[in-house]
Amino acid sequence: MSDQDRELVDVDVHDDGTAFTFGWLQAPNADAVLAAVRGDGPIPETGLATRRQLRAMGLRPGGQDPVPAPLSWRSGRRTAWLYRIELAKPKRTPTLAQEAALDRAMAQRQTCPKCGRRYFACLPLRTLGHCDPCEGGYTPSPDTVMHDPSPAGIHRLAA
Repeated sequence: MSDQDRELVDVDVHDDGTAFTFGWLQAPNADAVLAAVRGDGPIPETGLATRRQLRAMGLRPGGQDPVPAPLSWRSGRRTAWLYRIELAKPKRTPTLAQEAALDRAMAQRQTCPKCGRRYFACLPLRTLGHCDPCEGGYTPSPDTVMHDPSPAGIHRLAA
């Protein structure tokens, strides 16, 4: 082999050095994943899905690393990691104690310390310190306030 042959380098003129990314509906089996997320079809056995898509299908990544080619949209300003559906595991259901703890934490964020009403949405307690009706002096709309706390001994949690 001559010195000239040793200095030859294989160059791909189309490779710009950036990592490969999938665009909208370009990932393997993306149509079937989108249909499953919308409820229009069964969960595909293979393909790639984002974390939110897995959650919508009742799955979780299950300890697997993301695929090295992420999903990119909005001209590259937004990206999401993709996970293999065949390696995903079913979502775990929380225990009754975990759900009760989450409900207590949400009650702290949704209950006005001034009037004691619990709302469906979190209140601006850091900025206002109480609910908007207390600030404005009006009665809240009935569809924003939780009514009829559950009787003692009966829980309405999912588990």
